[in-house]
Amino acid sequence: MTEKNQIQEFNTEEMIQRGMHLGRITSKLNPKMKPFIIGIKNNCHIINLEKTKEHLLTTLKFIEDLKKEGKVILFVATNPPINKIVENFAKEINYPFITNRWLGGLLTNFPEIRKRVNYYKNLKKQFESGELEKYTKKERAKISKKLKDLKIKFEGIENLEKIPDAIFLADVSKEKTAIKEAKKMKIPIIGLCNTNANPDNIKFLIPVNTNAIPSVEYILEEIKKVISKNK
Repeated sequence: MTEKNQIQEFNTEEMIQRGMHLGRITSKLNPKMKPFIIGIKNNCHIINLEKTKEHLLTTLKFIEDLKKEGKVILFVATNPPINKIVENFAKEINYPFITNRWLGGLLTNFPEIRKRVNYYKNLKKQFESGELEKYTKKERAKISKKLKDLKIKFEGIENLEKIPDAIFLADVSKEKTAIKEAKKMKIPIIGLCNTNANPDNIKFLIPVNTNAIPSVEYILEEIKKVISKNK
């Protein structure tokens, strides 16, 4: 199948129905996103969906190659309500995720973060096996609360044994620290860029509305097809 035919497989009408073309208000524009804008409507920039299709296809090919090579993508979305959508998606395809708050040093100081993850895993194992029954009720309640706090931080990277081979950002404008760390560690970034985003350092960018759940879901659905196909 030619690249042109593959691009045509992305249904423009459906993309419009999902609001994928709707950018941010004009005052929020990042000038570096101008090449991906086709016009203005109701004081909002309109994203060129043909550009979206082109970049989506390139990104899917990259993800397909990663999957074939057994490499790992870390999915990142810290802004509600998109974070829950990404978390459910990552769990479904069994990939690591960060959907609460970016953990400083996750990429640049991975061994230290891994120690904290292992502490969480050991504490959870002790709790589930009943090893903590020897403590008083008050002490167990305190440990239980600590475990819940650790779960929020580390559940998504519990099985991330090494630095990811790539990271996916559901909204580039929200993940500046992740971008900084990925750049330093030379880890390729897959990023959804609304019209207010800075596309610098995003190797595989997809210009798209990052504020609408149906818009982000469309991208995730296409990624899932590629990953499922190459199991």
